[in-house]
Amino acid sequence: MSPAPAQKIRVGIPYRTRKEELSKERNAYDKYVAAVESNGAEPVEISLGLSPAALQHLVRTLDAVVLPGSPADVEPSLFHATRHPKAADSDADRERTDFALLDHAITEHKPVLAICYGVQSLNVFLGGPLVQDIPSEIHTKIQHAWTGHRGEEPHHEVTLEAGSRLAQMAGANQARVNSSHHQSVLQPGRNLCVVAHASDGVIEAVEWTGDSNWIVGVQWHPERMVTADDLSQSLFRELAAAAAARKAPVHT
Repeated sequence: MSPAPAQKIRVGIPYRTRKEELSKERNAYDKYVAAVESNGAEPVEISLGLSPAALQHLVRTLDAVVLPGSPADVEPSLFHATRHPKAADSDADRERTDFALLDHAITEHKPVLAICYGVQSLNVFLGGPLVQDIPSEIHTKIQHAWTGHRGEEPHHEVTLEAGSRLAQMAGANQARVNSSHHQSVLQPGRNLCVVAHASDGVIEAVEWTGDSNWIVGVQWHPERMVTADDLSQSLFRELAAAAAARKAPVHT
C-alpha cells in the first residue's frame, strides 16, 4: 500500500481589518495568500468576526501563522501610552484575533511570520511599546510611510545583525526593503531580539529568543516583493519549512 500523500502546511492569515473583510476589499490581503501558496502551503483565511470558541477551534488546526499589515494602528492603551494625534484608528477585532493566534502559536511552538502591523502587534502582545508616528517622533530623512496612491513605493537599506535568521536567509548583513509604515517597535517585547535597523535607528525586524520556535517579525512587506527578491521568498519558504519540521515524526 502506497503511503498517504503528505498534507499541506496550513498557514493562518487573519484579515487586515474587519472593515476590509466585510467590504470584501482583498487587493492587499490576497498578496499574503499568494505568497503562502507560492511556497506550497495552504493559506487559511481567518475571519475577524469569529467567536472566541470558534477562533480557538480554528487555531488548533493551523501549523503556522502570518500576521499581515493593516491600515489600523494598535490601540495605544495596550502598551500603556496615550494616543498620538497622528495615530490611526485601532481595530479591536484584529487585536483580539492576533493575540489569540500568538498565544496559541507561542504555547504550541508554531512558527509565526509577522509583517508591518503584524510585528507591531507581536511586540505589543509581548509587552513592548511602539513609536506611534515616526515622522514627528524621530524626524528622519528616510521615507518610511507610503499611502499606496502617490508615486512609487519607497525602498531603503537595512542592516541585519550577523548570525540572525534574517542575515542567514539574506546571505549578507545588508538588505534593501520596501517601506510602508508610520509606526515601529520602540523597544522589543519579552524574548524578542532586534535583528535589523534602518540607518536612522528605526527597528526593522525582530526575532524570538524564548525557545527554538521560528518567530520572525519584519517591518517591511515581503509579500509585495516575493516574486523578485530572494530574502522575501525565503521568509515564506522558511516559515513553511519550520512548520513542516515541527510536524515531522520523530524516529527513534
